[in-house]
Amino acid sequence: MLLKIAVVAGDGIGPEVTDEALRVLESVGQVFGHQLSITKKDIGGAGLLSSDDPLPKDTLRACVSSNAVLLGAVGGPAFDKYAGHLRPEAGLLRLRRELGVFANLRPAICFSGLEDCSPLRPELVRGTDMMIGPRVAGRTLFWRAALIHGPSGSRVATDTMRYGEQEIERIAEVAFELAKTRRGKVLSIDKANVLDCSRLWREVVTRVGANILRCSFRTCMWIRRPWC
Repeated sequence: MLLKIAVVAGDGIGPEVTDEALRVLESVGQVFGHQLSITKKDIGGAGLLSSDDPLPKDTLRACVSSNAVLLGAVGGPAFDKYAGHLRPEAGLLRLRRELGVFANLRPAICFSGLEDCSPLRPELVRGTDMMIGPRVAGRTLFWRAALIHGPSGSRVATDTMRYGEQEIERIAEVAFELAKTRRGKVLSIDKANVLDCSRLWREVVTRVGANILRCSFRTCMWIRRPWC
């Protein structure tokens, strides 16, 4: 099987970690008979230096036409003085939007023998195995009616947060379906006591969880506690 992978190493530690990841992918490909077609492109600060754009057009074309995208990291102190739309992070957000990315899954695992490497006490971190799914689509980073105005010393900055039911539903479905393959627990964290976006979030996540868990679980607790 031929797999097209766009590699966007980016900045800082990005090139180092993606090089090692490619070594792993190549080994996996040899074992399972996959052929890898690797295309390397710039993003973030690297894109600014090569094309004056944190997401060059050829980078976007390569990512859209690939089966997968391997991203390293973006940003660094050298680019802090760039205008907002030219910051390295702006390129990453544009890429997420163009690819329709909405679920950002981040595993957090404490392997046996590494408990003392954590800032938490060993007895607290021992056995940790969770999947964190921070919301991506919708939030302030995407729907930015951003504005900084006013004279120096009295400036005011505004960012707008927006969520739609369908955006919440699809990330909730990912979380609950993934939980069914693990320990069957989901913890949803919100600020529903003060934010309308969070009130809608809680309502939709509660509904989606009840619908999915009804098929495979006998009981469930309220959204402020883990589903079980």
